[in-house]
Parts: sequence; structure tokens; C-alpha cells
Amino acid sequence: MTTVQGVIRQCLNNTTTQFERLGYVATNFANYSTNGYKCVRFEQMLDENGYLTGVERTNVKQGSIMITDSPYDIALKDDGYIPVTSPEGEVQYTRDGSFKQGKDGYLVTNDGWLVGDGIKIPTNIYRFSIKDDGRVMVMDDKMSKEREIGKISVVRFKNAEALEKGAPNKLKATEESGEAILLKDHNIIAQNSLERANINLYDAVNDMLRLNASMIASMRMAKLADDMYNKSINLREG
Repeated sequence: MTTVQGVIRQCLNNTTTQFERLGYVATNFANYSTNGYKCVRFEQMLDENGYLTGVERTNVKQGSIMITDSPYDIALKDDGYIPVTSPEGEVQYTRDGSFKQGKDGYLVTNDGWLVGDGIKIPTNIYRFSIKDDGRVMVMDDKMSKEREIGKISVVRFKNAEALEKGAPNKLKATEESGEAILLKDHNIIAQNSLERANINLYDAVNDMLRLNASMIASMRMAKLADDMYNKSINLREG
């Protein structure tokens, strides 16, 4: 009976782990249209006792880039993340470059986080542009020269796959990912562009089907073991 109980515990544990992985797949589906979203995968491993364990990993592969009509939109054409700061002062990292001018004139994310340390855009400017090295430039009028009002920083991590999910469409550094490393010389920013989510729908559907089949098999095995356990009890009592 101890062996049967162990099989039941094992099946329930494995089913729970698969449900957890299914949650990641569902989250990826839900963010298919989210700019710059990095899909999360749940790597399953079978330990020496037959129990499923797993670890969360961020897929850092770049998504496709689309052209937009907003001068505040940017996309990163290579590895890297843009530091953004919450209203409470917390720094996290994103590849969603769908920025806007906030009510106080600062360049912010769609949910109001400051881009970098805060880049304030003057009112009534003639032209606004973002260079490929991150410099934010304005022209006050048609005859004036461009002047720099700030710079959008880009950082990298030694192990970006170990970044954790933070606020919506943002990531947090972890001990395993390492600290953010400032990219000093680069030309990877594209204005009037946005990066699409890096989700492969075909892979996601395949994962969903495989997980569904695996969970059904685990539950059937648990029911079979439970039936055997009950029969053994009835035999002993008989």
C-alpha cells in the first residue's frame, strides 16, 4: 500500500507541476499582442524519484519590429533593456518602447513609469527625435539647431534568461541574472518602431496540447493507483 500511496503522491505532484507550466503557456497566449513581451517557458525536469520539478526561464529572443507613426515609439534592434522607474522609485527593465509624453512633460511608459532617470520634453517644440544611440533631441523652431535634452539608457545582463517578471511587461534583476550593465556605445535604438512579442503561436499550441495529454495521463494513473489501493483494503477487510 505504501508503494501505491507513493504513486498517487507522485501523480498529483506531477499534475500540479504541469498545471503550473500550463499557466505560463496561458500567460504567453494572453500577451501575444503585447509590445516587447518576452515569453516565459517552464523547463521541466524529472528527479531521481520520478517527481517533476521545473524552473522558470525568460526567452530573450528578439521579436519582429514594426514601423509606427509615433515619434515617441522606439524598438531595440539588439540585446538589451531600457531601465524605467516607477512612481515609487523602483527600477525595472523593459523592451516595450511604446512611450508617451506624461502630464508633467516627462517621457514615460504607457503606465506612467519614467524612462531612465527622467527626460523632460519642452513644450511647443518644433521637432522631437531619438537617435540610434539613445540621445533625445529637440528643435525649438524651424531655424534652430537640434539640442540634446536627455538620453535613453540601454543595459544588458550576464544571464538575461534569469530575469524575473516584475510589473506588467517589465522584468526585475535577480542574483542569477546579475546586475544591469550599462551599454555605453551602441546604435541599437530605432525611432518610430516597436518590437512585437517573441511568442511563436505554433509552439504555444503544441505545448498546450502536450500538457493537456500529460495531465490526463497523470490523473488516470492516479485514479488507477487509487482503485488498486481501495481494492487492497477491501481484500484485507474481507
